[in-house]
Amino acid sequence: MLLDFITYPFLRYTFLTGILIGIIAPLLGTFIVVRRQSLIADALSHVTLAGISFGLMAEKKYGWVVSPIYSGMVFSVLGSIFIEKLRTVYKAYQEISIPIILSAGVGLSVIFISVADGFNTDLFNYLFGSVSAVTANDFYVISGVAVFVLCVIWLFFKELFTMSFDEEQATIAGLHVKWINMLFIVLTALVIAASIRIVGVLLVSALMTLPVAASMRLAKGFKQMIFLSILFGEIAVVFGIISGYYLDIPPGGTIVMTSLVLLFIAIGLKKLRK
Repeated sequence: MLLDFITYPFLRYTFLTGILIGIIAPLLGTFIVVRRQSLIADALSHVTLAGISFGLMAEKKYGWVVSPIYSGMVFSVLGSIFIEKLRTVYKAYQEISIPIILSAGVGLSVIFISVADGFNTDLFNYLFGSVSAVTANDFYVISGVAVFVLCVIWLFFKELFTMSFDEEQATIAGLHVKWINMLFIVLTALVIAASIRIVGVLLVSALMTLPVAASMRLAKGFKQMIFLSILFGEIAVVFGIISGYYLDIPPGGTIVMTSLVLLFIAIGLKKLRK
């Protein structure tokens, strides 16, 4: 059954990209959920859609060759920076920064899609993910993002762990909370933009939160929660890609539904333990 994923280069790139995304998305999702910022993934995914729409519009209307994955990453990173800046503006209501940026992403997406005369197949693939959309260049870019994310998490794990549970204590302890927050949200933006090829704009936030929600029911510590989140994420991504190819459906939906099944199983196991 897996022979096609070895034989055909585009399927091989998709499968390897999925493995990488199955690691970095739940990894960052663990910190996001603990920090109670789950909706950030939704906001940045819609900003990324604006960037992708801009890239497709620029090529279709004006002949500018702008890779949608690059334009999506640029918009996503800019959106993450604006979220962090708005959090400092609305210190007492920091969560309002998320719907502001989400609204901006949706508004820009509508404008760019309208100027480009509506949807096309490429944009549909970005919305729901695609088994055949990942190119060799996309794989190399996403590999670079994955290596960068893993290095930063490894270097700043203690700082991120402390800030996730008590940001005030981290500030008192002398940590550079402002810059580490900025670095973390930029990482989140890059991972979301990278994940869209496989999972899709409308579903990428689920891959960052559902495996974490399942692991929270079973894990006995933070590191174990990270491990289980990645395990559940990998199961969902691999099953989603394989079923997406053989059933000829976008893999994003299957990835999300598999994650939901794993979540319900985790909740059931937790009740059995009690």
